[in-house]
Amino acid sequence: MPNKFLISLFILLAMASCNPNLEFSEYETLKEGSWAMDRPVDFEFSNLDSLQPHNMYINIRNDNNFEFSNLFLIAELEYPDGNTLKDTLEFAMAEPTGEWLGKGLGSVKESKLWYKESIVFPDSGVYKVKVTHAMRKNGDIVGIPVLDGITDIGLEIEKISQ
Repeated sequence: MPNKFLISLFILLAMASCNPNLEFSEYETLKEGSWAMDRPVDFEFSNLDSLQPHNMYINIRNDNNFEFSNLFLIAELEYPDGNTLKDTLEFAMAEPTGEWLGKGLGSVKESKLWYKESIVFPDSGVYKVKVTHAMRKNGDIVGIPVLDGITDIGLEIEKISQ
């Protein structure tokens, strides 16, 4: 009897945590929690509602090996016609006290970071997103070749409820 109760509780919790507006969600796990600057993380998606605006998020999972309080990213969105939008993004990853922002138990925290707000995907075809870290130490011109402490990179796209 307790097993049926636990299974029912798990199913109920899983259903309650679903996001009906979620249209795309994908993660890439980075080997050994290290992100090489010359190894962008790529995502591809298609078949989104072309009339509905969407919000796009870059999800970052980090552990205690990440030694910075912020994160700089370069994100490129390529449309099916080949046009590309390139953004340099900065996100806070920790409080001034050093406490990690984001959610999660234990040493791994997940941060859901705004990428694009109210974006429409008018063209049919494949859209591509490429994310690269752009971290460097204060005063250095050259970027950090391998960034430790980033375990996963994700992309989420949600329809905006109207």
